[in-house]
Amino acid sequence: MSMTDQALLSTQSLCAWYGAAQILYDVDLEVRRGEVVALMGRNGAGKSTTLKAIIGMLAKRRGSVRFMGHDISKSEPHVAARLGLGFVPEDRRVFTDLTVTENLEVGRQAARSWSDGSSAPHWTPERLYQLFPNLGEMPNRPGGRMSGGEQQMLTVARTLMGNPYLVLLDEPSEGVAPVIVEQMAHMINALKAQGVSILLSEQNMHFAELVSDRAYVLEKGQIRYEATMAELAANDEVRRTYLSV
Repeated sequence: MSMTDQALLSTQSLCAWYGAAQILYDVDLEVRRGEVVALMGRNGAGKSTTLKAIIGMLAKRRGSVRFMGHDISKSEPHVAARLGLGFVPEDRRVFTDLTVTENLEVGRQAARSWSDGSSAPHWTPERLYQLFPNLGEMPNRPGGRMSGGEQQMLTVARTLMGNPYLVLLDEPSEGVAPVIVEQMAHMINALKAQGVSILLSEQNMHFAELVSDRAYVLEKGQIRYEATMAELAANDEVRRTYLSV
């Protein structure tokens, strides 16, 4: 089996709770090298919870989570981050008092290699300013004086400074202007071309179609449908049942 066929990230029977309330029920999914996978579903379907459960932000989870050959089912989030799993939360969380450049420095980790010894994608502020020209125009601007879309890009760029093999991207198109959505799609496709894998949670079918290879559809914390993105786009019944508002 070649490295490209192996799952970088896989979950089996992943369950998660907020307090006493169970949110996820036996979620099985995988993301392979250089692949963009969309986790689709309506509000409250469990998309963000799935990403938080994978990286270890929930106190109560059960099941298997494997990343880059490591079992991270019971690890704290920093363990996954050090292994090269990036996470871009929906609520952005930029450091408002720090400049763009300083925010990027916070995320810096050492360069990484794949198991075969080849170099994994390596990011510098200069490369990120090419990927995100808006940020390149404001390196000294404090995070608190940026638009929501700019903060979204800064959060992604800061995550990339950790040189992740795979990025968990939570609702990237939520609440940002259409022009930013287009830039986000361009950015995700550029990352994929560099060999970065992405698991994104998304409601926006148009956006998901622009960037994703495969999709899982969640409803009430369970995966109800799994297919290529093209198959999901062509399946009106599944979209009506699980995605239409």
